[in-house]
Order: sequence, then C-alpha cells, then structure tokens
Amino acid sequence: MDIAVLADIHSNYIALEHCISYALQRGIDTFLFLGDYIGEMAYPERTMKLLREYQRKYTCYFIRGNKENYWLDYRNHGETGWLEHNSTTGALWYAYRHLEKQDLDFFEQLPISLDYSFEALPTLTACHGSPRNVREALILDEALTKEILETSQTDFILCGHTHVQGKMYYQGKNDTAGKVVLNPGSVGLPLKSNHSSQFMILHGENQTWTEEFINLSYDAEEVIAQLTESGLADRAPYWCIITEHLLRTKGDTSIGHTEVLQRAMELCRLKTGVCNWPDIPEKYWEIAIKEFLPATMNH
Repeated sequence: MDIAVLADIHSNYIALEHCISYALQRGIDTFLFLGDYIGEMAYPERTMKLLREYQRKYTCYFIRGNKENYWLDYRNHGETGWLEHNSTTGALWYAYRHLEKQDLDFFEQLPISLDYSFEALPTLTACHGSPRNVREALILDEALTKEILETSQTDFILCGHTHVQGKMYYQGKNDTAGKVVLNPGSVGLPLKSNHSSQFMILHGENQTWTEEFINLSYDAEEVIAQLTESGLADRAPYWCIITEHLLRTKGDTSIGHTEVLQRAMELCRLKTGVCNWPDIPEKYWEIAIKEFLPATMNH
C-alpha cells in the first residue's frame, strides 16, 4: 500500500491542493498529516475547508502540531499579548480570527503522536516534533534524535516541525535491525527546496516501508500576492517579509522566522536591558531584517 505523508502546511492551501492532486493522480487515497495546518499565510479558512473535504472523501489520519496548541491555548486561557498590527503576533492574531469552533474542536481531539499499523507492515510512529513533545525537533543526526530512537518501540518515526526534508538511519545498541526517522519536509514553507512544495510517499511492500520524497513546483507568487490582498501583510509586516523570502528562495536557506525573531529580541535586550516575547518593538524587527535580508527592504 502507499501513503502520502504531509506536514507543516501553514495555511498554504494552494500548495496543499497541488500535493493532494499529485498523490491522487498516483492512485494514493490514504493521507497522514503531521500538524501545523495553519499560520503564516492568508485565508487559513480555505486550508481548513480542504482538510474537511479530504477527510470526507479519503482515508485521513491527523496529528497535532505546535501551531494547533497556540490556537487552543488562546481559546482556553486567552492571550492578552497578541496584537492585530504587530510583526511578532499579528499573524497569530489573524489566523486565530479566521478559525471556526469546529476547527478548534478538531485540533483539540488530535493526539501529539500515535502509532499506526497497516496490514503486515511495520508500525509507524507519527508525530509533529517528537513522540513526546510537539515543539521538540528531531534534527537529523543530532543527539536528541538518537536518544528518541533508542527508546522507540517502533522502527519508523515520521515527524515534521523542522521544515527540512530528509531521512536518518540509526543502528542502536539494542537494535537487531536499524531504525529510521523520516521527515517529509514542509508543504507550505520548506527551508531547503528548489522553490517547491514538499511531501513524502511511503510505499509499503515486502514487509517494509520505502520512502519517496516529492518536490513539486506550484504558483508561489499567488500565495505571496495573497499576503497583501488579505490584509495579512499589514497586520504582520516584517513577519510577512520573511514568509515571502522563504516562498521565493531557491535551494538552501538558513534564514527564517526564528533567526530574525531571535535577533530582534537580542537587539531589544541590548538596548533596553530586557526583552520578553511578545513585547518586541517594530524598530528592532526592522534592524534585524536589514541585517539578515537587506534585499527585501524595498517593501
């Protein structure tokens, strides 16, 4: 059997449609989604509408990501620090206000990890970050990933969160056979791609799984245009500049939201002595953007 594995959509419904269409053309109608369904891009309600449609038509499995926890925490506890026009939290504010109750209820019932068994094939452990924490990144070849594999009861772990497509094979001290971590990359906002959308097809045959990494070109310029059309770029200006940079960049990029955010906070601390998220003045975002992405400052 074949399964399409998709992670980190981040409201990029245009890329999502393209990936699902490709999988269906390949005869695949079983989908495993690894979390972070909305955020960063315009019209998140369109992504949620598509996911509900896929759930009705096909066999779909869903895992919770760290973004889903943001929306649930806001609903359950409130978040006084989120501002409508603010590079730190404007995208969060925008996304939350495009969610319906049924979306939040859906997120709330999702597990952070789950084991899936298919016919006579090895069990798959699916998660967003790691099997124990949605924000814990399984970076290939790092010590934490090896630690997780040492204690895993299954031989295949599927994860997202890093937005980097790849595979890690690990032969543990107690393993008779090796274990594998597979990351399908990001549908919506990959960090290492050829200006494309990413996902993975798992082929189940001969009592094991083999992976096929997929990279698809799509109309990223339409996604970028919608940042302005929707009003999102006004609500989170510097955050959207980084999003646009990632959508346009070909090949490897190490500069994303996290790096610029961390630099903006560092600049704020150097100037004021303290900086606590989300209280980061826009002027520090502007300086950080000029340092990291000077070519984008014609906005």
